[in-house]
Amino acid sequence: MILDNEEGMNMAYDYNLLSVVVKHRVATVTISNPPMNVITPALYAELAALSSELKADDGLSVVVLKSADPDFFLAHFDVSAILNFPIDTPAERDNELNDYHQMCERFRTMDKVTIAQIEGRVGGGGSELASSCDMRFGVIGKTKINQMEVPLGILPGGTGTQRLPRLVGFGRAMEIVLGGDDLDAETAERWGYLNRIFAADKIDAHVSKLAARIASFPVEAVRLAKQAVNGAEQPLHEGMNDEAYLFQRLLRTDGAQRNMRKFLELGGQTREPEMRMGELCAELGEPQD
Repeated sequence: MILDNEEGMNMAYDYNLLSVVVKHRVATVTISNPPMNVITPALYAELAALSSELKADDGLSVVVLKSADPDFFLAHFDVSAILNFPIDTPAERDNELNDYHQMCERFRTMDKVTIAQIEGRVGGGGSELASSCDMRFGVIGKTKINQMEVPLGILPGGTGTQRLPRLVGFGRAMEIVLGGDDLDAETAERWGYLNRIFAADKIDAHVSKLAARIASFPVEAVRLAKQAVNGAEQPLHEGMNDEAYLFQRLLRTDGAQRNMRKFLELGGQTREPEMRMGELCAELGEPQD
């Protein structure tokens, strides 16, 4: 399909198992691979291609991943396909990231904010993709996370053993990976896998509102702030040096100069507006139709 973003550029997102709607710098991607969104080779190929296309789209600020199936976000990678992976030669260590790792890293590092809206189950490689996104939201009493690889005799090989400890800590990652049991939404939120959880009829509105809010702010600020936060995986001194450099870059942008002046015009640094800072920040965003 051909979709128009607000900068007037025509972007082609043409897939069979993914639908992409672009509005106000937000791309909403809906996954549909019945009967339960198993990551088949066909779906994986589309997700990998999409990650490259989204990364290259300068007209976007936010990407939301969601599912057409309310019971399954992404079930897991196709086990029948894994059984066909070659095993007739010894295992070798590769210094380059494999293709699945590269796809997950594109979602993690692209200069767009990536959000996983997980309304049902997510497991295996689906959980690894979700955990590579910048944020994850779930549904109370319904969202379930499961890394089911160890019971199958393998391990999470699509970033899971590396991303989970960074999200929830080593002990909890060990429980998720080694236990192969369902992690419910309430525990996943408490552990930090999910940002927040909502009633089923509330999650879509929250994610849509958050995505639109972020997309309304100066593009450069969104992109470089994400880069700075990702830099927290470096040693602290290096991360702070990068933060200072990115701050200096943003200070020199038109968006920063414009919005700081607008902040003062709206009453910033006076008592009443400062008491409602969240609302004041929303007023700094670009108007949405």
